[in-house]
Amino acid sequence: MMNAKLMKWVLPMLLLIIATDIWAQGPTGTDVSVESSVSVTDTLPQKKSFFKKFLDYFNDANKEKKNKKFDFSVIGGPHYSSDTKLGIGLVAAGLYRTDLNDTILPPSNVSLYGDVSTVGFYLLGVRGNHLFPQDKYRLNYNLYFYSFPSLYWGKGYENGSNDDNESDYDRFQAQVKVDFMTRVARNFYIGPMAVFDYVYGHDFEKSELWEGMKARTTNISLGFSLLYDSRDFLTNAYSGYYLRIDQRFSPAFLGNKYAFSSTELTTSYYHPVWKGGVLAGQFHTLLNYGNPPWGLMATLGSSYSMRGYYEGRYRDKCAMDAQIELRQHVWRRNGIAIWAGVGTVFPKFSGFEVKHILPNYGFGYRWEFKKRVNVRLDLGFGKGQTGFIFNINEAF
Repeated sequence: MMNAKLMKWVLPMLLLIIATDIWAQGPTGTDVSVESSVSVTDTLPQKKSFFKKFLDYFNDANKEKKNKKFDFSVIGGPHYSSDTKLGIGLVAAGLYRTDLNDTILPPSNVSLYGDVSTVGFYLLGVRGNHLFPQDKYRLNYNLYFYSFPSLYWGKGYENGSNDDNESDYDRFQAQVKVDFMTRVARNFYIGPMAVFDYVYGHDFEKSELWEGMKARTTNISLGFSLLYDSRDFLTNAYSGYYLRIDQRFSPAFLGNKYAFSSTELTTSYYHPVWKGGVLAGQFHTLLNYGNPPWGLMATLGSSYSMRGYYEGRYRDKCAMDAQIELRQHVWRRNGIAIWAGVGTVFPKFSGFEVKHILPNYGFGYRWEFKKRVNVRLDLGFGKGQTGFIFNINEAF
């Protein structure tokens, strides 16, 4: 049964979004004010109430503003998850075009996101994709830091599946990830990437689970990315194919206490199945070689894959997951989604075991905050775990 606190906070938020959508639009999607006979008072400017301004803001948020260089909007609200408990999230999203005369070029996007919760969790970050004119170059970036009273089960599937290993610790993490891509053929890009990671764990309840690994690590990685991207829209694709391979190197001569390298592959496919329906699928794997620190091992569970699992409960040198999702537009700015997936962690390919594959499934609500930019509320279920997610943009 869904947690009572979740119901207490999530349902009012859903009702607010839906009510805003209903009352801000009439039967034809226009403003609800009714025209009457012209009088002297009709020609005078009318002072709008705060509630009317509030409705107008959300009513106009998803309308494409072709003549506006930077389309910027803000949304926030309460949320609940098994990881962070009750909290308040805020997302400021912006869409812009580097060439206003190029209607084929997808818009660039940037999001400033923040979060605080009752358990002492806080998060602040900015991410985006900048598309240069004619899409010759792409700059992708994600910068964030967070502090989180977290849980740790140890390394490997066996430790993660043992409920007795659950232990408290405090975690602070920061990351800066940037790559610059050059188009070398239609839809095909290649370019360098750089990543900075800082992870600090302290106040361990069961320090033996860290197996002697250092609590504080700083890591610098250099590498390159290969990208094939034929999606029709970056943040909410209806059709197209996406394939990305990141190869990172974290050698000791860069000052890394833990020398390792990693290969990450992500591939996604999007296909319209009927009116308003899109079928999306994704496969992802992260393979680490060498000696990765505990904070940079491959993990299962996030707001983007294996939704519902506590992020980091299952961790090892390698992870693999897959998911398929049906997204359906329902009415005006409202939609729903259902998904199913599987995933697992393992030390190396020879240590992969079919019996360790974990299930994942769930459903969610979608509200079009901006044109082709959705606010999503997802409820995910895993093996003995449930998680609720409030975020912007689709999971993949």
